[in-house]
Amino acid sequence: MAAGTLFLVATPIGNLEDVTLRALRVLRATPHLYAEDTRHTRRLLDRHGIAARVRSLHAHNEAARAREVVAHLAGGEDVALVADAGTPLLSDPGERLVAAALAAGCPVSPLPGASAALAALV
Repeated sequence: MAAGTLFLVATPIGNLEDVTLRALRVLRATPHLYAEDTRHTRRLLDRHGIAARVRSLHAHNEAARAREVVAHLAGGEDVALVADAGTPLLSDPGERLVAAALAAGCPVSPLPGASAALAALV
């Protein structure tokens, strides 16, 4: 069985409509969704009619959640990690999770999206 993919999904910075179509497709199709602040992510999901269950992954539980996520990936299930605003791992937890997924031989796929630096530059 092929390993599932860990998707790192960038989310809007501010306006909930500033999300990519690819991000919405992945959020709808991925059976396991993790976020630093589930309440914040729930607003995005509700705005776009996505009924996915969201589990927390933050600095205090990342090590334990990484084992859980790798088990899903090893079982062939895809997992998405979303940031509260912007791209995962830039200012949010996820480094341990990505390292564990890569160490287990699971693919990691970052999805582009909102960029505070580019918005400021423009």
